[in-house]
Amino acid sequence: MTRKLAAYAAGLMACSSFTAPAFAQDNETQAEPSPAANDRVIIVTATRRAQDIQDVPIAVTAATQEQLDRQGVVNVQNITQVSPSFSTSQAQIASGTVVLRIRGVGTTSNNIGFESAVGIFIDGAYQSRPGVALSEFVDIERVEVLRGPQGTLFGRNTSAGALNITTNRPDVTEFGGFANATYGNFDLINVQGAINVPVVEDTLALRLTGAYRERDGFIDILDPNGNEIGESGLIDQHLVRAQLGYEGESGVTARFIFDYSANNNQCCSPIELLAAQNESNGVFAAVGLGPRGRQVQPFVARDQFDTSTMQDAMDDRTVTANRVPMSDVEQWGVTGEIQVPLSDAVDLIYIGSYRDYQSNENYDTDFTGVDFFDVDDLRTEIQTMTHELRIQGEAFDGRLDWLIGGFYSDEDISAVTDFSLGEDTDALYGAFAGGALGPAPIQLLTGVNPAGTTATNRYDQQAESFSVFTHNVLEVTDGLSFTLGLRYSDEKKEGGYTQIASNNPACLNGVAALNAGLIPAAAVPVVIGLGCFGFTAPAIGTATLPLPQEYQATFKDEELIYTGKISYEFEAPITAYASFTHGYKAGGINLDVTAAIGGADPTFESEEVDAYELGIKAQFLDDAVTANIAIFREEFDNLQILEFTGAAFQTFNVPEAVSQGFELESVVRPDENLTINLGLTYTDASYPDDCAGNVTFAQVTELCGNDLTNAPDVVAIVGATYERDLGDNLQWFLNGQVRTESDRRTSTQASNPGSNGAQLLPFDVQDGNTMISMRAGIGAQDKSWTLEAWAVNLTNEITRNVTFNTTLRASPGFSARSAFIAEPRTYGVTLRTEF
Repeated sequence: MTRKLAAYAAGLMACSSFTAPAFAQDNETQAEPSPAANDRVIIVTATRRAQDIQDVPIAVTAATQEQLDRQGVVNVQNITQVSPSFSTSQAQIASGTVVLRIRGVGTTSNNIGFESAVGIFIDGAYQSRPGVALSEFVDIERVEVLRGPQGTLFGRNTSAGALNITTNRPDVTEFGGFANATYGNFDLINVQGAINVPVVEDTLALRLTGAYRERDGFIDILDPNGNEIGESGLIDQHLVRAQLGYEGESGVTARFIFDYSANNNQCCSPIELLAAQNESNGVFAAVGLGPRGRQVQPFVARDQFDTSTMQDAMDDRTVTANRVPMSDVEQWGVTGEIQVPLSDAVDLIYIGSYRDYQSNENYDTDFTGVDFFDVDDLRTEIQTMTHELRIQGEAFDGRLDWLIGGFYSDEDISAVTDFSLGEDTDALYGAFAGGALGPAPIQLLTGVNPAGTTATNRYDQQAESFSVFTHNVLEVTDGLSFTLGLRYSDEKKEGGYTQIASNNPACLNGVAALNAGLIPAAAVPVVIGLGCFGFTAPAIGTATLPLPQEYQATFKDEELIYTGKISYEFEAPITAYASFTHGYKAGGINLDVTAAIGGADPTFESEEVDAYELGIKAQFLDDAVTANIAIFREEFDNLQILEFTGAAFQTFNVPEAVSQGFELESVVRPDENLTINLGLTYTDASYPDDCAGNVTFAQVTELCGNDLTNAPDVVAIVGATYERDLGDNLQWFLNGQVRTESDRRTSTQASNPGSNGAQLLPFDVQDGNTMISMRAGIGAQDKSWTLEAWAVNLTNEITRNVTFNTTLRASPGFSARSAFIAEPRTYGVTLRTEF
């Protein structure tokens, strides 16, 4: 049975005009649309089968390419525009800091050893890191946001949910294609296109897709002398994709996909919000760093409650730094899928993929004008191979829909970091000590200037994952169905850290002086804790010191993942369902220089979740109104967390976290020209007051009672599209959307180490805000051309996504804050043509 898409997940965009049905055409099914199929039907493959979204007992949002375009959704990070239960953030580098969240839950990470709690699947192939999946959305058939744990059917690491992305497959029946050209503010130039060519009519087709995007940055970067040296947020990227599709008379279908993408972006620079007390008390000046500690941008708050100046700093979008961040990423991949009918009721399906991802990045690690700590080169390589084999079919006159399968993935990670200490290093250490040790404490106590010190750190990991699974739907009576899914997963990871080169005589001399009793106790945190910062412990005399150590570690785990659902379809049509799912995300190895300090275990535990969901999906008034409601509670054990303290990254598990709430999605069509979309998500994603259990680690206990990061209680989306013919040949449309959210914690820590004790600063919480987007267009009714004008974030709301304690700017017991901000207002014009 086919029906129209439910409410475009939580207010799914002020949607498009639904000019074409969204039928799933991938090899996961060969079901043909019935003659009754119409433009109010959305078919999804959230259960690895093609089903009407209204029949799937899962909370899922689906969006077509046209709908993504209407809301300015360029890539994975913009899906917030179409799904209020989805959010994302990014810090300084693309390869490891992109965080995806569903229902407030995600894995915050600046660590390539961490994997996302939201799995990403493109044409059925698992993408091992969010940074690997940041290519531009072009020639997309459908994006599905699957909310809640999805581990029984989707390969790995879906404890919070999954993104299921399907590209348009080759059409063996006719020639066609499209081209788009866009120009916008910040000198945006975007060109997209695709061409479909039947090579052998009705049997073999070739589809070629390409995209190019170039844009200036939106944050000005000044050096300590006030000279502009570049911009942050600059984009220069391109993508090509080639597909070969086959459809045989015997029912065998196959698709081979090759893609290549590259970008040379300048990302990302945080804005200083709150100046360190070392500025106001004169410590920076006393140690020779100038009155502002080398900072020259015009706005920065000097009082921890001065939110007005904080907002001025964000609106001004100017930072001070020693260098412009650079990110050079190149990747390619191949995916193959084949479906073979074994009988009229049974299909064999194989999906295999290989992906090679490489990035070179460099940036100013202290994010200020102080010449202190630079990552001169961060080289990351990820090679991932996956295989999935499924057999699925029907039995008992179609009452049993069964599926069994196996999955295997093999991943190799290598990250090599070259870093160096700059000319201001010793003076900054002196400021960190409050000036008590003078302007050059390292030289004073070790006789060595740390400036010019370098090191090269290498992190490696090999990971294998194997699983077998089954997912079965039994129709007990007309309308009543039971679903049972099981998955056994086996994980193994081996990896570690090696410092392959270094020259740090200051650290060596400091350790020798400490062992000789020549370092005062008050100076140890500076001479050892900072003088050896980022360097492995010297071989002699350091066993009891809290210094980084090289390590090799192994992580092994296995888990049974399972789900049970019951659904009943009433006559209205209304479908109600209830489900329980036990989900899982594997633990792993902390690939960080600090992971084995003091002989600590560098591994972290697996994350588990028990999720409960009740839902109703309904359509009425001749399908003019769709309303879907989901009520959920997700209980997490050993939630994986990474926090930045201002001096180091800390990785740990929190014994307990909970996400609970409800979601409402609705689409209303008062007449054939007007579509209204409504979406509301209420989420209480937090750490219970007793979240620590028996753990006494301060970073865990301070989280208890706090919200999860970037998890607003309320997100609402309201949108509308009005579309009408103009004469016999033309058509125009007007689309608008409002997205509003409540306050959310953006800090990487849940406590303020300064005078406020365990309370958050105002700088740590992003106030509730509202974003407005508009798009208007006119063109031919046959889509041969369309001209559009658009604006995203029309009122230019500047918000922050990640707030952190600025690197080594404040003395112990005090605070300083910087933040990575979201994009400002963008606008432009787009010309589209189809042929």
